[in-house]
Amino acid sequence: MPTIDVNGTTLAYDDTGGAGPAVVFSHSLFFNRRMFDQQVEKFARAHRVVTYDHRGQGESARDKDLDMDTLAEDAAALIEALELAPCHFVGNSMGGFVALRLAARRPELLRSAVAMSSSADAEGQVENFSALLHHARSFGVPQTADALVHIMFGDTTIASRTALRERWRTHMRGLDAAVIDAAEGVVHRKGVLGELVGTTVPLLILSGAEDHAYSTELSQRIADTAANATHVTVTGAGHSLAVEQPMVVNDHLAEHFAAT
Repeated sequence: MPTIDVNGTTLAYDDTGGAGPAVVFSHSLFFNRRMFDQQVEKFARAHRVVTYDHRGQGESARDKDLDMDTLAEDAAALIEALELAPCHFVGNSMGGFVALRLAARRPELLRSAVAMSSSADAEGQVENFSALLHHARSFGVPQTADALVHIMFGDTTIASRTALRERWRTHMRGLDAAVIDAAEGVVHRKGVLGELVGTTVPLLILSGAEDHAYSTELSQRIADTAANATHVTVTGAGHSLAVEQPMVVNDHLAEHFAAT
């Protein structure tokens, strides 16, 4: 497992190498870089694909400074250190928060950006999510795994994609308490919708029709605000599009990459 020291932290990452245009995948809260395994398999043939774990999660260094602005600065530093610019940057949920901040603040680093199951607004469910995090701090992260599964997956996955659901439920039961600090950064993030006005980075916004965390309307707000954005809703999926509907997501990504 390679690691790299950037922006005052140490990030774990995987890099397929190759000479094609770079694609960087940025994972969701409560997941890790393995959530993009099927995207790596698809795009590594024609692209240099990099996946990484956010500081405070996965195999990256633990830290208390886990706000979304810091994570976006981490991503920018990673792109620069690995000489990936201009790259396609793809994020699911938390990774989407990072993608939108890069598009607004560091457009020179990007060929395009993709935000899946994400939002440019401040958190609209602070009270509900804060209560869940308080429960996790009091009783342990494993005791919240069932609640996390309901938030992170759509009804179709919960009901019928048993192996997928149980794989990630097991993963979530094994998370350490540091993930609660990462979640606090999500819950208390600032909105960046206003920063996207006039942004010319090509944006693909994907939302899940069964998303229990963020409505499709939040994704449409991004598309309505940014100058060069397209919104597509994916059926049969909730908040974790990259793992719930990987083939559909891959088709949309391939079309987007080819056009940008």
